[in-house]
Amino acid sequence: MTLTKADLVQEIFKNHPSLTKTLATDSMEAFLKLSKDSLISGNDLLLSGFGKFSVKDKKARRGRNPQTGEELTLPARRVVTFKPSGILREKINNG
Repeated sequence: MTLTKADLVQEIFKNHPSLTKTLATDSMEAFLKLSKDSLISGNDLLLSGFGKFSVKDKKARRGRNPQTGEELTLPARRVVTFKPSGILREKINNG
């Protein structure tokens, strides 16, 4: 099962009765905006006890079209990587 943004909003709403559903949604949207802005600007996003999101630069490289076998050059790009914290890794591995 996949946990969606709507599921997260619902959990925030359920666990914090003082919040309205609109405030829970606004809180989630604000968190996601701050996270995206941080990554877009090239900064890391560290969530203690969860993990670290980082932006890495990948160089241009040679590749090929798997359907035709034609060689081509894949352009340089930026990718987001995630490294889980030791705490999260431990909980995942030990149930």
